[in-house]
Amino acid sequence: MGSERMEMRKRQVCAAQGPAASAPGQHGVGNRGSNACCFCWCCCCSCSCLTVRNQEEQRLRSTSYELRTEDLPTCEESPAPALEEASAWAQSFDKLMLTPAGRNAFREFLRTEFSEENMLFWMACEELKKEANKAVIEEKARIIYEDYVSILSPKEVSLDSRVRETINRSMAEPSPHIFDDAQLQIYTLMHRDSYPRFMNSALYKDLLRSLSEKAVEA
Repeated sequence: MGSERMEMRKRQVCAAQGPAASAPGQHGVGNRGSNACCFCWCCCCSCSCLTVRNQEEQRLRSTSYELRTEDLPTCEESPAPALEEASAWAQSFDKLMLTPAGRNAFREFLRTEFSEENMLFWMACEELKKEANKAVIEEKARIIYEDYVSILSPKEVSLDSRVRETINRSMAEPSPHIFDDAQLQIYTLMHRDSYPRFMNSALYKDLLRSLSEKAVEA
């Protein structure tokens, strides 16, 4: 009886120690799963490697945009706006777009949003309307199409299919007003989408502050 009790006691001790002995190993695996590191668990963890990857993607997008804007025309020549003029830009988008200084300031803001091509397209359409020579009209229309309408262009603007089809049909014999519908769409897009953000931007507020200080000094 004594030996049987001792044997049963040993079995109970071994049974109790079995799971405990294996616990450290299991705990190690659990820790590796919950604290997955970048070396082999990157695709399913939320560690710093994801931040690095996002930063790299942002850098590539910025580099791509810099390459796109290398050959863009410089801003329009215009004197610095007076405080009254710059303040009037907040009254309506039309007043902003009527002056070269307003267009330059707005274009600078669009560049920060990677949508400067909208302003460039609108300006190119305005220049086309001034042309009377047929050969010049055809050449400028072709350039505008390739730069801003073609789906192959990195500066393509956002136009609906109806407007695109109309332009495609008219490119065989373009007129100075071939892009009127497209120009209106982009003007409306800038008005509704970018203009409100420009009004609340640090760029516009800093400009007003600077002009106010100059007015006080004068």
